[in-house]
Amino acid sequence: MSPAQSSLTGAGLGLRRALLGPLQEAGTDAVDFLEVAPENWIGVGGNLGKRFRALTERWPLVCHGLSLSIGAPSPLDETFLAKLKRFLELHQVPVYSEHLSYCGDDGHLYDLMPIPFTEAAVRHVSARIRRVQDVLGRRIALENVSYYTPIGAEMTELDFILEVLRQADCDLLLDVNNIHVNSVNHRYDALAFLRGLPSERVAYVHIAGHYNEAPDLIVDTHGANVVAPVWKLLDEAYACFGAKATLLERDFNIPPMAELRSEIEQIRSAQRNASLATDRPEASMRQAS
Repeated sequence: MSPAQSSLTGAGLGLRRALLGPLQEAGTDAVDFLEVAPENWIGVGGNLGKRFRALTERWPLVCHGLSLSIGAPSPLDETFLAKLKRFLELHQVPVYSEHLSYCGDDGHLYDLMPIPFTEAAVRHVSARIRRVQDVLGRRIALENVSYYTPIGAEMTELDFILEVLRQADCDLLLDVNNIHVNSVNHRYDALAFLRGLPSERVAYVHIAGHYNEAPDLIVDTHGANVVAPVWKLLDEAYACFGAKATLLERDFNIPPMAELRSEIEQIRSAQRNASLATDRPEASMRQAS
């Protein structure tokens, strides 16, 4: 576990501009950390910048990027990386993560596109991740993403992720909801997938809601409450990897702060239960065996 991973604990919330006011009025116990897309805040000044800075002074901040486009064929945007590095240092951000996907080629598609599960793609993506880590001077985490059509797959999704983590020597942002979504859409065992991931790579965890288009098709929207199967999978993640810091994502249909806090408290309750289970003698014996 890296120092950045160990410094991040508890239950966090994705910061949207609609939450600036509610969070400013909330107590410091409302959340344990915040997450933002740095692209939305780099260079923002004036009153909005001051309000943002006030929140980052109250809570630890992690960054989850949208435009790195790590799987794209076009060259990395190193001008953006320089701006990003300054932003991460200014706000003392312990963890920066991105999506294991791409969002364009010499331009942005404003969507996250799936990378082909091939050995060639592993080598391409891993080299780009290593370059990003060199420029930023830190390890980064890549998120397992939801996808709807596998493209030119020569290996499984799990094997692809494992090879990228190994060859890039980076961390994993574990999105529990995405595992559930993909397991339904692509008909695989979510628990077996989860247990195949390396514990030492998990930087932190995402959890979110989704939309059921059909019994065999889920759309990852971040626009609804977390559902029971995803909460259950989060419990299993904690059993596998420990009570990692966990971020609640809510991108639209944002409810009152009281409703968000209810889900944050549910994360905290799951973390406490996992910690208690780990502390029991029988749990320690199982781990040692």
